Amino acid sequence: MEATGPPARRRPWGRWLALGLALLFVALLIYGLAAKGTNDAIDSALADGHAPRAPEFTLEVLERGTLPARLEDALGTALADGKVSLSELRGTPVVLNLWASWCTPCREESPRLREGWERFGPRGVAFLGLNIQDLRGDARAFSDEFGLTYPSVRDARRGVADDYGATGIPETFFVDARGRVVAHVIGVVSRSELAAGVRAALSGQVAGTASGGRTFDVR
Repeated sequence: MEATGPPARRRPWGRWLALGLALLFVALLIYGLAAKGTNDAIDSALADGHAPRAPEFTLEVLERGTLPARLEDALGTALADGKVSLSELRGTPVVLNLWASWCTPCREESPRLREGWERFGPRGVAFLGLNIQDLRGDARAFSDEFGLTYPSVRDARRGVADDYGATGIPETFFVDARGRVVAHVIGVVSRSELAAGVRAALSGQVAGTASGGRTFDVR
């Protein structure tokens, strides 16, 4: 009977390769999560006194709202096909507010936005809610509860919010008639901040970035 030596040692290269790939995947995932929502191009431009082009989007209409006569042509036409593109509103100042039904600070802010819409909508300033990471039913229930009568569009994820560099909600961007961001409020917008942002959107003058009230970090 032939003598046999000790069993050959199995090379661990396969195991180490699998472990390395797993670690690489985790590292990329962590990097992606850390980088999400960190685009500060808009705020940087505003800080330098420049009005950057507002990122374009096309999103489904969540709520059409009730439009004042002065906005029926521009905003009504944009809403007619069930989707809204920001480019369709060129020529009209826009108050773009990011919100969600699960955002507690958004509840505090809602009455001010409703009042702002009632005040500035008839003057030709469009208010547009951008609902993110929300269920349609919950979002519509929120609008009904707080009597929001300005239109809202829906981003089921938060791609548009990331394009704007938002790190939380609520956040409000003021876009002038040329399609440029002229002001940005991070957190719950006050009545004075809302009025100042609208003035900037109407005039096209840069008002910069302001820290508002509470915010819900979703980065």
